[in-house]
Amino acid sequence: MKAKEFDKKFESGEDMTNDLDFPKARRINQEPKRVNIDFPTWVVEKLDKQSKRLGITRQALVKVWIAEKLKEAV
Repeated sequence: MKAKEFDKKFESGEDMTNDLDFPKARRINQEPKRVNIDFPTWVVEKLDKQSKRLGITRQALVKVWIAEKLKEAV
């Protein structure tokens, strides 16, 4: 199917599920990339305290906080 055809079907509200290849689907710029950062002990302790208070992992907390700051910077 050509892009124009696909766009036309999408814009008309047609069911697109049969036209998509879900196993190959990906979100652009959402692929994870591993980054290692060294923090002083006091920073890790404060991160752990906050993550425990919020009931999330340290990694999740760092991801959320960095994403929030990046959105503010735009």
